[in-house]
Amino acid sequence: MAKHKIANHIRRLRFETAEMTQKDLAERVGVTRQTIVAIEAAKYSPTLELAFQIARVFGRPLEEVFSYGEGEAG
Repeated sequence: MAKHKIANHIRRLRFETAEMTQKDLAERVGVTRQTIVAIEAAKYSPTLELAFQIARVFGRPLEEVFSYGEGEAG
């Protein structure tokens, strides 16, 4: 059975947004920097609420920040 993961483009979006740090993003959405690290590395799947908050920070639709599918996240 294929493993499903939530992939994300947070790292790329952070660098496109004035090189925002993980700490900056974490503070804007109310989580720890370690949470952002884990989400970026696809080690932790954010809640739906947190996913929407992160997308809002970047001014992007949820689907441009996160995707769900088979295989490895990247």
